[in-house]
Amino acid sequence: MTLAPETTGLKVQLRLSDSWFTVCDLSLLTPGRGVAVLLPGGHQAAVFRDRADRLYAIDNRDPFGGAAVLSRGLTGTHRNCPFVASPLLKQRFDLETGACLDDETVRVTAYEVRAA
Repeated sequence: MTLAPETTGLKVQLRLSDSWFTVCDLSLLTPGRGVAVLLPGGHQAAVFRDRADRLYAIDNRDPFGGAAVLSRGLTGTHRNCPFVASPLLKQRFDLETGACLDDETVRVTAYEVRAA
């Protein structure tokens, strides 16, 4: 039997240094959309849940425009690589590695993420 994520009480956690940090309830993540979460020290991460229930987290700050907006970007795949396209200038960032798919010299931090 499979439980709906909304009834399990699972929390989304990011690995920061050597510990796990809880950022939100899994039920708050809509597949295909991102949310911004506040991390210790004032930084933000963009957390995503795809339609296959995989979780991703990257830095929320767009390195090209400087604004914390990646959580508002459009998600998709390119050659089986999940990405988010920045709402500013549309650069695409690999959700697994943080690498910019449009400029190999640019990347954002990618976080290990889990539901626990």
